[in-house]
Amino acid sequence: MNTQERTFSIVKPDAVAAGNAGKVIQLLTDGGLRPVAMRMMHLTTAQAEGFYAVHRERPFFKDLVKFMTSGPVIVQVLEGENAVARNRELMGATDSKKAAPGTIRALYGTDIERNAAHGSDAAATAKDEIGFFFSGAELATLG
Repeated sequence: MNTQERTFSIVKPDAVAAGNAGKVIQLLTDGGLRPVAMRMMHLTTAQAEGFYAVHRERPFFKDLVKFMTSGPVIVQVLEGENAVARNRELMGATDSKKAAPGTIRALYGTDIERNAAHGSDAAATAKDEIGFFFSGAELATLG
């Protein structure tokens, strides 16, 4: 089944600082995902807390917010066939040390937090995450 969909991706501060953002984006593109919106930005504490609000009660929340505000990130909307699942496959396991060889997190991440990339875990999450960072006017049309 050919299912064109959109997902949300962040190239995290560790990958940007290491000069690997272009390589991450290239792997996503080579993997069949087309960027339809992209922006480099430096998240504020309020933005990071809002975006990761689902994790607010978790013990790692404060460290995650501190890390995600430590430097520029690249937020992007990716489009492709089964984009949510494809992006997660290309990223690899959340813990970079456990990610399959050749995946973004295995190549450019160092651990479970500094893992180079974030990707939506479901279509509904992708819609919410895209809406958090991009207005409809900023998104290229489907097709």
